[in-house]
Amino acid sequence: MDMALSILGKNLEAINEDGSITPLDGETSFDCEPGHAALALGEFYRATGKTELEGKDIVDLCARCITNQMNAEVPTEDGLAYSSLGLLSFGPSKERNAVWAKLSEDTRKNMDKQLLARSDFNDVRQIFNIAKSVARFSMGLSKKDDTGKLIDKFLERIEHGSAGKFFDDKPSEGLDGVFDSAGVSAFVFIRQSLQLHANIHLMERKIPSLRTLAEKYLRIMPDIVRSDGLGWTFGRNLGAYGQTHCISMILQAMRDNWISEDKMPEMMDILRRLFQFFFMTYLDQENGCLDIRDAERTSASNCTSRMANFDAARYLCQWSRLAKTIARPMQAKAAPPKSGGKYVVFDNCSRKEQGVFIYQNAETGMHVQLPLIAPGMKDSSSSLAFPHMAGVFDWPADRYLPILVPELVFGDKVTTPSYYGKRCTTGLGLRNSFFFRYEQPDLITKDGEIIKGLGSCKVSWSFSGNKITGEFTYSVHNQVVLDSMRLMVAIGAPHSEYRVPMSFTMGEKGLGVGIEKDDFQGNWIDTEVVSTNPDYRTYWGKIHYLQTYERKRPMTMRPGVQYRITLVLDPEIALFE
Repeated sequence: MDMALSILGKNLEAINEDGSITPLDGETSFDCEPGHAALALGEFYRATGKTELEGKDIVDLCARCITNQMNAEVPTEDGLAYSSLGLLSFGPSKERNAVWAKLSEDTRKNMDKQLLARSDFNDVRQIFNIAKSVARFSMGLSKKDDTGKLIDKFLERIEHGSAGKFFDDKPSEGLDGVFDSAGVSAFVFIRQSLQLHANIHLMERKIPSLRTLAEKYLRIMPDIVRSDGLGWTFGRNLGAYGQTHCISMILQAMRDNWISEDKMPEMMDILRRLFQFFFMTYLDQENGCLDIRDAERTSASNCTSRMANFDAARYLCQWSRLAKTIARPMQAKAAPPKSGGKYVVFDNCSRKEQGVFIYQNAETGMHVQLPLIAPGMKDSSSSLAFPHMAGVFDWPADRYLPILVPELVFGDKVTTPSYYGKRCTTGLGLRNSFFFRYEQPDLITKDGEIIKGLGSCKVSWSFSGNKITGEFTYSVHNQVVLDSMRLMVAIGAPHSEYRVPMSFTMGEKGLGVGIEKDDFQGNWIDTEVVSTNPDYRTYWGKIHYLQTYERKRPMTMRPGVQYRITLVLDPEIALFE
């Protein structure tokens, strides 16, 4: 709670008279930020019961933010949802809600209109409809409650849209199958909305339905979370959000008694590690704020520092309340490190297969997540199908590079062996090694567009100790000219100051990278030094060097011929003390 007070105290000055948010230098505010601030203030009130912080009136500040959000020329779905829950945090009765009393009649009318207006979304925006419905009914703006139906529709789409019963944040265009941490955040947000619902019986009826699918994510937490506490590391919303979403889901599950007593010690240990990583990696304890961007690290362009600070304050207040309800000490015996390979199926249908392969080796510390999911955003490396291990196998936070996978360019089509597969198989190989294999009947671009009739690719990854081998076999349907091929290796390190003790990094011997076979006849080019280039920061630290293996000359590829390139990695993994 002390951290939440400090973060809020440092950011209240950013709330202007009209409820807009002043950005930090070098950043631009988003239209939804007043809503994020309103919910952070609401959670502060719920956690403390106080209406004043550092001499500032919390009720007045929250009313300003809500007024700005409800009267915006072009309202945003998330801004409306966050601000409505912020209002509801001060009480479900209009007569006894101090924030409602400060809203003008025009703002109240606009709120009634904005909360009623709802579009049916197939993506994560559907959770904002649920929050708006909760607020509209609970504040007495409507006698009809659609919350139950909206939750049922959200869950039904998961049931029908994913064989593994995971949430697919379907894009408006491009390949579906965006299975990243949006699923975790969606369940956390829905559960938080239900907690504020005026009808407690609805909450009791819907929690079992939520539990059925939310537990899918809880079950993979022991495999996802690294021994040093690093959480979700593929897809969108990584870095600080990759930690906070996981922490919130575990705490909510503990509060709702979703975790059996025999599993509680393990989950307590995971929770402790997640929180320690978040605390030591992203909290600037000297200045009392959340730091997601500095000279060594950055975040995605869809997140501002101000928004992240208000969200962090909200989460910390929420965690404080949940911890009091759970009433258990955070001390837990550390679970012994695991070894093994595991494939988590997200979807398996006739059109495509998607999931994540997780490999761990207790002796060496190797722990990678290799995702096969659709890209949730363009020009990003975070959803590419390579072994993700921050500190060892790094990638830029907000930039596309073909990290550890070949990129083949045919005219204006830039292809990558990522995003989807068919005939995904995993199992034990020779000498207790693990393998993960899949095929792409049609090549796919880096933006997630499947190219019919061009060619195909077979991918095979094998893991043995610290040694990783990736073999990529290409075939084309008709004679075609390959314009270029390249593959890149990023050499980075954890943050020099903000990191947990004993976090993983690359040892003196490096990544042990080599090309065993190459039918494309590429060459390693001179190593590029990018230590001072701000475009090559990760969510956790800095990339110092880029090694590129490429073929720039055109090459004619013929049908009936297989073209292979085999990458070998044998890194020395060290602990950054």
